Amino acid sequence: MGHRVGRFTSAAAERRFRAAYAEGMRLLPAPAETHDVGTAFGDVRVYRFGAASGVPLVLLHGRNGTTISWRPNIEPLARRRTVFSVDLLGEPGASVQTAPIRDAADQAAWLDQTLAGLGLDRAHLVGVSIGGWTACNTAVRRPQRVASATLLDPAATLARMPLALVLRTIPTLVPFLSRRATPRFLRYVDGQGGEPLADPVGRVIDAAMSGFRTAVPQPALFGDDQLRSLSMPVLAIVAGRSVIHDPRTAYERARTLIPDVRAELWPEATHAVSGQCAARVNDRVLAFTADIG
Repeated sequence: MGHRVGRFTSAAAERRFRAAYAEGMRLLPAPAETHDVGTAFGDVRVYRFGAASGVPLVLLHGRNGTTISWRPNIEPLARRRTVFSVDLLGEPGASVQTAPIRDAADQAAWLDQTLAGLGLDRAHLVGVSIGGWTACNTAVRRPQRVASATLLDPAATLARMPLALVLRTIPTLVPFLSRRATPRFLRYVDGQGGEPLADPVGRVIDAAMSGFRTAVPQPALFGDDQLRSLSMPVLAIVAGRSVIHDPRTAYERARTLIPDVRAELWPEATHAVSGQCAARVNDRVLAFTADIG
């Protein structure tokens, strides 16, 4: 996987995803600017919202979520901070991977190069799920670029992903099973019931899971020393009903290992915390970053 780049499985799969992506983007506030930032690993799509002064927020979405998954958060956050939302490189979205991303060092490098290309000496990174891992990874390997890191139920960051979760992903990768398996998987991960494909984000994720093959390395759990090395303020919010890790283990590792941490366990939250608890998340992010500058 580390020797390829992400790709759509067919032209029809790409058309389906692009249509879902365009539909979702129409529901967001109009970006003030759209950037395609060149890096050694490809062109990274970044949308800017708002024009407040101070250190900006950089949003990093969960697996297959794209910028569209931040729909409940962008407008409230952009009232107080300049917000940059990144389509993660190597995933479906508007970013285009052109070279292999081989390991965690490459993952940190492309984001560091993206921030440099935007002219951002420092940024408040805000990541959910795999975006939380991406934020933590960059904070570990490029700390000078990170003013703070907000980790929203981060995947493979504070505790291991359980085998049950991995096994549930397998049917979503099998072509003749994926159309039924993917909605079930999304309901399991989000923990909110309902019909995932009735939501624009759900349709984007469904089109991505069924029609795109990522080529990025599996995220490696951070060791104790790596978490102890984090020198910047960290807000770690763990969802008490998360299925992507053991919530108590994740919370305790954040609380005991990260030096300058605000660790919070939200008992009723699911892994979809940034959307399910959007108003609370927005308030916490703004309050947390206001204390830093």
